[in-house]
Amino acid sequence: MNPELWSEMGPELLPAFWVTIKLTIASAIGSLIFGTLLTAMRVSPVGILRTLSTWYINIVRNTPLTLIVLLASMGLYYNLGLLLAAENDSFIVKQNFRLAVLAFVAYTSCFVAESLRAGINTVPFGQAEAARSLGLSFGQSFRYIIFPQAFRGAIVPLGNTLIALTKNTTIASVIGVAEASLLMKTMTENYASDILIIFGIIAVGFIILTLPTGLFFGWAGKRWAVKR
Repeated sequence: MNPELWSEMGPELLPAFWVTIKLTIASAIGSLIFGTLLTAMRVSPVGILRTLSTWYINIVRNTPLTLIVLLASMGLYYNLGLLLAAENDSFIVKQNFRLAVLAFVAYTSCFVAESLRAGINTVPFGQAEAARSLGLSFGQSFRYIIFPQAFRGAIVPLGNTLIALTKNTTIASVIGVAEASLLMKTMTENYASDILIIFGIIAVGFIILTLPTGLFFGWAGKRWAVKR
């Protein structure tokens, strides 16, 4: 390996992948919350809520993620003036990071909602009928009976969504978020002759992040599966 390449790239690897990890965690938490809300709307007895949820999911998940990230940056910030960080020396860094998280949540929550809806389909319909006969409202039956079982049934698809989200964080580089793919772009511009080595290093980094995630969710899906 080119010593100059490693001397420049080596110290930047951990900070870049740490930004990737933070992007993934923040976006995953937000996507799970918003995705759960979309799922509740999707199976709600209120027609307008079902329609809104269906339209949102179908439109957003079929829109390129790059376009959504650019819309969050150019549309919400440059055109509408949405501020998500205090205006100080680190304003641009924090603003772009939070705009990227917002875009990832808007996009990934659609896939979370579809995974949870698939999990709901594994819950016997008779349990919802039994909850209704006991006098539970839709919110109560969804919260205490349907959702816990649906979540356990959707663990593996949710794990796949998390892995996809981890890889999708590379798109944040288009608005200047200093994560792993932005480091890769910078290095390939400066050391074009070592492009295969640079790609290999970044690829190994993502494998280290995603492979344990897949193994854990595969184990969790078997461990916490609802026994019928």
